[in-house]
Amino acid sequence: IIAFGGGSPMDAAKIMWLLYEHPDVHFDDIAMRFMDIRKRVYKFPKLGAKATMVAIPTTSGTGSEVTPFAVITDEKTGNKYPLADYELTPDMAIIDTQLVMNMPKKLTAASGIDVLVHALEARVSILASEYTNALACEAARLVFKYLPVAYQQPDDEKAREKMHHASTLAGMAFANAFLGLCHSMAHKLGAEFHIPHGIANALLINPVIFYNGTSKPTRQGTFSQYHCPEAKERYAMLADFLQITTPDMTPEAKAAAIINEIEKLKKILEIPASIKEYGIPEKEFLAKVDMLSEKAFDDQCTGANPRYPLISEIKELYLKAYYGK
Repeated sequence: IIAFGGGSPMDAAKIMWLLYEHPDVHFDDIAMRFMDIRKRVYKFPKLGAKATMVAIPTTSGTGSEVTPFAVITDEKTGNKYPLADYELTPDMAIIDTQLVMNMPKKLTAASGIDVLVHALEARVSILASEYTNALACEAARLVFKYLPVAYQQPDDEKAREKMHHASTLAGMAFANAFLGLCHSMAHKLGAEFHIPHGIANALLINPVIFYNGTSKPTRQGTFSQYHCPEAKERYAMLADFLQITTPDMTPEAKAAAIINEIEKLKKILEIPASIKEYGIPEKEFLAKVDMLSEKAFDDQCTGANPRYPLISEIKELYLKAYYGK
């Protein structure tokens, strides 16, 4: 089975692979939520007996070619379901820069910012490790350096190559560390208002960074490698790696520096500063924000966020993202 395309074709191919090898699989079973991908009630059946999966990405964004995830949308309800199991990981990934040289500017921006959010969320995930940290940090560095070039000079082969590499590096990072609240919220926002996934992440990531980077979170996840609140310090370490800090800056200031760099990048990419600026009517958004918050809370990605949110806090983050606060 050859998955050739962006994230959606690759995700669809993963489920086709699963159903081809095991036609009796029920969607409700594979969509069941869990706390730890390695310890779950329902286990995916083994894949690979009938076919080999080869993933060839033609966009620099999702990293699906190296991840155990597939985001599936229910056409009837519009709900997005992030499915996760290491059996869904392709057997082979072919990363060819020539396949992304003709990406349109809007796709370059949306998929490129998605790479950055993958890296940022993997870096502070409660499942992060030294291995995933290295991948996430390098992916973020490549995005900040080369995404503006790829957007403004689309024929620059080096920039395209670096972004394609960044996409796969970030995919390898979050394949093992998972993502976080920004992606949970983006899944629901994008599905409800038909906002491209990368743009939805771009509209939400800064309020989430500010929310995560507190010294005294009231709720944390339950994984052993996260003994105490340290998301702020992790953001600070990333800022140091990106060389956007000075020796006298506090961890709070370093985390804020990342937010500032993201805002600069969004301006270069011509991404709106808020959901309102994107064009979603205020009345319609406010009528649906409670529903969005409940669905985001129940999203699979929320469990790996360094600060475990209340539904009311997710609503506050949606409102901040809407008004650009």
